[in-house]
Amino acid sequence: MKQWLIRGTLVPFLILPFLAIPTIGGAETLTPAQQEAVKQEVQRILREQGFSGGSTPPPSGSTSKSDVRRLDDLNKQSRTGDSKSGSTKEGSGALIYARPFVASPKAILGGYMDFEYINREGSPSKFDQHRLVPFIYGDVSDHVKFAAEIEFEHGGVGDELKIEFAIIDYLVNEPINLRGGIILLPLGKFNLLHDSPLRDLTDRPLVAQRIIPTTLHQPGVGIYGTFYPTTLSQVNYEIYVTSGFTGGFGGKGNPRLSPSDSKFGQSTITQTAGLRSARSNLTDFDNNNGKAVVGRVAVSPFLGVEVGVSGLYEMYDPSDQRGLFIGAVDWTFQRGPFEFIGESAWAYIEDNENHIVTGAALPMPTGIGGTLLPNEMRGYYLQLNYHFLPSILVKLAPTHFRPEVSTFTAVVRWDDINLGADLSGSEAAARGKAQRLTFGVNFRPTEDTVIKFDYQYEPEVLSSRIHGDAFVASAATYF
Repeated sequence: MKQWLIRGTLVPFLILPFLAIPTIGGAETLTPAQQEAVKQEVQRILREQGFSGGSTPPPSGSTSKSDVRRLDDLNKQSRTGDSKSGSTKEGSGALIYARPFVASPKAILGGYMDFEYINREGSPSKFDQHRLVPFIYGDVSDHVKFAAEIEFEHGGVGDELKIEFAIIDYLVNEPINLRGGIILLPLGKFNLLHDSPLRDLTDRPLVAQRIIPTTLHQPGVGIYGTFYPTTLSQVNYEIYVTSGFTGGFGGKGNPRLSPSDSKFGQSTITQTAGLRSARSNLTDFDNNNGKAVVGRVAVSPFLGVEVGVSGLYEMYDPSDQRGLFIGAVDWTFQRGPFEFIGESAWAYIEDNENHIVTGAALPMPTGIGGTLLPNEMRGYYLQLNYHFLPSILVKLAPTHFRPEVSTFTAVVRWDDINLGADLSGSEAAARGKAQRLTFGVNFRPTEDTVIKFDYQYEPEVLSSRIHGDAFVASAATYF
C-alpha cells in the first residue's frame, strides 16, 4: 500500500510537465513526431513504476507480479530465517507461509457429486444426497505426484466422512512406478473405477458390495506400470503389500471388543454381511503382524477388449493362523454402440466358523435371522450397454443433444451372489443368496454428467427368501 501511495503521488508530477509543454510557446512548439516521443516517454516511466497502462492502480483484490514475488520472498524467508535486511521482520507468525506450494501452486481440486431418489418395496421412499467426493491432485515435480479422494456420504454423518485413497507416486518410467499410501486395492476393475458419473446404473453390483466391498482401500506400498508387447496390445499391472482385512477382531463397524463381550473373538465375516464388515477402518490399521499381497494384471490384445485377473492373499486373524483368499476376473468388450462388461469373484476364509481366539466351534443358528459364518463365497455380474442418440432430438434441440458429446445408454444387468457357498441343508444358509435384475436408461449431456432411471427386480434378497423390487433415479456429475 505504501508503494502505491508513493507512486500515486509521483505520477501527477511526471505527467503535468508533459501536459503543459504544448501550451508553452503555442501549439506549434512540438511537431507530431515530438508529441509521439513525449507520449512514449510517459508510458516508459509508467511501466518502470509498475503500471501496465493508465494511472489507476489495480483493484485491491488482484495480485501483481511484484506481489507474487513478495509472497515468494516471504516463503523463502520463513523457511530460511533470513531476509534482505538480515532479519525476519515478520517473526514466527510468517512460518505458516513456509510451504513450497505458496510460491508455486501446483494442486488441482475437483471431484464428483451424486443425488438419488429411492423407492424400494417395503421401505419409505426417500431422497438422498449420497456422495460428495472432492479429489486433490498435485504435481510435486516431474517424478513425484500426489492424489487423494475424500468422501462425504449422506451428509458426512458418523463414520461416513473418510479418506477414500491418498497416495504418493514416484514415476520411474512407464513399465515401473512406485506408490505408497492408502491405496484402492486392484481387486477386479470395478473397485478402481467406481465413481458415480462413470457408472451407467445407480447402485453398485452386489458382488462389489459384499465380496469385494467397494470402496476397498488399505494402507500399503507397491509398484504399477504398463507394457506394450505389440503395436496393438497393452498389459497393465499393479501389485501391493498392504495391511489387509481386520477379520473378526476390529473390522469396520466392529471396534475392538473386551474379552467380557459376548461377541469377543467372533468373525464379522458372515453370510449376510460378506466381507464388508471386515474392512480396515483405518484407525487400527492392522490386527496382526502379517501383511496382504494384492495385485491385478489386465491384458488388452487390441482396442475394445480387456480381460483382467486379480487376487489377494493374507492371514486375517489376530494370531496369523488363518488364511483369506480373494480371486477375481473382469472383462470389457466394446464393438460399435454395444458394450459388454462384468466381473466374477470368489473368496475363501479359512476356519471362519470357529472362535478366533479359542479355536472352538461357534454356535450355528439356523432360525429366522440366524447368522452363519461361511468359509466360501462367490458372485458375479453381467452387464450389457447400448449407446444411442435419436436424430429427432438433435434436430429439435441441437444445443442439448450434441452428437459429439451427448448420448443415451440402455442398460440391463444381472447380479448373483452366494455368501455361504459352503453352507447347505438349512433355511439360514439360503439367506446368504441374492439375485437382482436391473433395467436402466440414462442420458449424458456430456461425458462428465449423467441422469439415470433404473428399475430393479430381486428374485432373492439377502436375509430373506421373498422377492423385492425398486425404482431408483439419480444424477451425478464431475466438477
